[in-house]
Amino acid sequence: MRYEIATLTIRLGKAGAIVAAIDVALKTGAAKGQLYGCWASEIGTLNQIIVLRGFSDEAELRQERERLLASGNPFGCGEDIGKLTFDSYAPFPFLPPVASGRYGGVYEIRTYMLKHGGVPATIAAWQAAVPARVELSPLVIAMYALDGPARFTHIWPFANLDQRAAVRSDSVAKGLWPPKGGPEWLTGEMYSTIALPTAISPLA
Repeated sequence: MRYEIATLTIRLGKAGAIVAAIDVALKTGAAKGQLYGCWASEIGTLNQIIVLRGFSDEAELRQERERLLASGNPFGCGEDIGKLTFDSYAPFPFLPPVASGRYGGVYEIRTYMLKHGGVPATIAAWQAAVPARVELSPLVIAMYALDGPARFTHIWPFANLDQRAAVRSDSVAKGLWPPKGGPEWLTGEMYSTIALPTAISPLA
């Protein structure tokens, strides 16, 4: 299984039209992969639409990437996209595939940069810690990047920002989080986006 996050930095006031265009574009016969999430950034870098898709393997992901890179009108809304980036990921192997559903009105998408060689140690640390952590709130996915610098991204749903704050505080107080040994492999460079599901998002 492979995942892709496409980040569309868009023209002001165009979010609704762009989401509608994405919906149509991903339902055409040419598009590959399965849509899991489509969010609009609320806190972090604004005017972004974030699209999470899954692919059966590396070949399918690459085929879809090359199709979009060759397109003058990616996602059917090219004229309203100021910047388009793609990130390819493999899931932490102990996690189940992303499951669509209603998990919360607020999603946090976090990316941590890793030291060299940090991927195996990070996976091991998370494998030990995640079962207890997800008793407090669900995890959509954790996955490591296959391109660019060493990093991993994890996506968490919450009912609202108050619940996010309470769960994060509770997990630390109980010693459940962060994963033991995990922070040792972080460079300290990290990013977080709070995003809201759009009308077409299977993760809502």
